[in-house]
Amino acid sequence: MLPVHAAPPNAWNNTVNYFKHIFAVAEADVRKLRHDPWELFTRMVQPMLWLLIFGEVFTRAHVIPTGSMSYLDFITPGILAQSVLFVAIFYGVSVIWERDLGILHKMLVSPTPRSALVLGRALSSGVRGLSQGVVVYAIAAMLGVDLRISFGSVLGVIVAVMAGAAIFSTFSLIAACIVKTRERFMGIGQVLTMPLFFASNAIYPIDMMPQWLRHVAAVNPLSYEVDALRTLMINGGISSFGLEADFVVQGLALTVLVAIATRLYPTLVN
Repeated sequence: MLPVHAAPPNAWNNTVNYFKHIFAVAEADVRKLRHDPWELFTRMVQPMLWLLIFGEVFTRAHVIPTGSMSYLDFITPGILAQSVLFVAIFYGVSVIWERDLGILHKMLVSPTPRSALVLGRALSSGVRGLSQGVVVYAIAAMLGVDLRISFGSVLGVIVAVMAGAAIFSTFSLIAACIVKTRERFMGIGQVLTMPLFFASNAIYPIDMMPQWLRHVAAVNPLSYEVDALRTLMINGGISSFGLEADFVVQGLALTVLVAIATRLYPTLVN
């Protein structure tokens, strides 16, 4: 009798199960917002202040050359990217909090792949980032920003926002795995956000920067997120890097960060 060999694993079922794990982690994380929606409202204040005060004042001052675009049009995508960054970069605090409560231990002993845990958190961060997009779009429309409203452009904005949120929440997770305590993380979070924001094209063109800072901006993932948003959100917005390059760089950055976070994630409980 010929030996009976086990059937080869069904690659399709494995893929489906993998994504189910990702969505389960993301759904559990997003569910927290239903119990504490106040977090979203507090996050809405910052983009309102930047657009209503900073954007309006500098538009009238004409101190930053932005070509054919008004400064308010120019800064709106940058403020959306900034809001997403500030929401995502402190994501590591919740991971440390879950570690202290013992929740993280239970997740790590589950059969869920480590990469699915990381990607699930990245996806939930993207959902939170979309809430910032709704706020920025609403304020921008009230201020008369020349928004590009079409199915393709809005879909592109959604992808760019979720990619940016995923990148910086995963970066935040890596930082949490390294520092391991909430007190240290809060300090390093402030150190990380300001250089990322100001060393990008969010509030002024790269052409205004000194040469050394242009090199920093060229490797800053936030610059590519802003560039994509500016091209997709604003009528007349022209990409500095190319829209395809914007998404390729964001995809590469996310892939590298997820790989690092997957390796470091279990060390958070040590």
